[in-house]
Amino acid sequence: MISGRLIKLVVFELLEFAAFSVPTLVIMEQFATAYQRTRNIAEKTHYWLIVSCSIAYVACVTLLIWVPVKVLLHKKHHLRKKMKGWRPVMMMCVVLTTLPSFSFSIAVTEVQKNGIANTLPDTLPDLSVSLVLTCLIVVDIIEKLRIYPLRGSKKSGEERHIHPTTLQQITTVTEQVRQTEENPSTRQADRRTELSRNGETTTQNQTTVLVRLEEPSFHSGILKTMSQHDVRAEIFLWSFLQWSDTIEMVRVAGHPAVYKSGWVYPVYIFSFISLLRIIFTPRNPLLNSLGILLQDIPFIFVRLSLIIVLGTITPVLGLCKNVLVTLSYVYFTHLIKLRVFSTFELS
Repeated sequence: MISGRLIKLVVFELLEFAAFSVPTLVIMEQFATAYQRTRNIAEKTHYWLIVSCSIAYVACVTLLIWVPVKVLLHKKHHLRKKMKGWRPVMMMCVVLTTLPSFSFSIAVTEVQKNGIANTLPDTLPDLSVSLVLTCLIVVDIIEKLRIYPLRGSKKSGEERHIHPTTLQQITTVTEQVRQTEENPSTRQADRRTELSRNGETTTQNQTTVLVRLEEPSFHSGILKTMSQHDVRAEIFLWSFLQWSDTIEMVRVAGHPAVYKSGWVYPVYIFSFISLLRIIFTPRNPLLNSLGILLQDIPFIFVRLSLIIVLGTITPVLGLCKNVLVTLSYVYFTHLIKLRVFSTFELS
């Protein structure tokens, strides 16, 4: 009987391969169609030549890079342990699929602009861009789901509510025995001194420490059903929310004022640079700084320039988000360590 682990492996690999190969084939077919229209020739020799080249590219990349790397990662488990901080599967998708797809998306508009007749549509179709980003996010979700079982319950709060304990808080059995053997009068005196010290510290801390609001907990009824959550479902949610800013930036390239001018190049280039963060593991400590350097700071200049030159074709909310995220990161990570900002701390 086939095991569930084998079925999970086969399904995941087929989905990843589909997400790896389909975007390139679809966008290359759009490029071939656009090129054929600009030629005004009845025969489709150029169309089938471009389509066959795209199929040959996907086949060569799959046989020479994708399959060997997958086999090595599946057979040689020690190689996966040595790869700390980055994911080779995501690197292959970004370099071999996303980069050619973005390049030929720009080539489609350039071919239509430089053709015999200007055949640029009023708005670019959103299918190609959405397909590329969706396939990349799907591969990211699959890579995150590999460590979790697909059956059974796994609450996301199991790891969050683990309170760390220090070695000073742990009392061994021998220490407890020694404390019981001591004089009870000395133990009572020690307890009184500890209580008095704790009372003094609590009175001092009451003036400075703000009390956190307690979150409600539901144990029965429909509210308990509504409050249930699972870490595997949250992977889907946060994977799409994490790249919502990049998705919005890429969709700006579909505006006529952008793709009919040279602004389409910085939009696609900086969107691709922001996608490089997906190569790193989800818990890599460098992700916060890389998010500022590769996404927020470049997007500030791109969005501000677009608003100044072309008007509010990009949401002002996105610009505010990039500015606030960058300023908060710089302040709470670096500036707050300076004496000027730590002296006047109020809470």
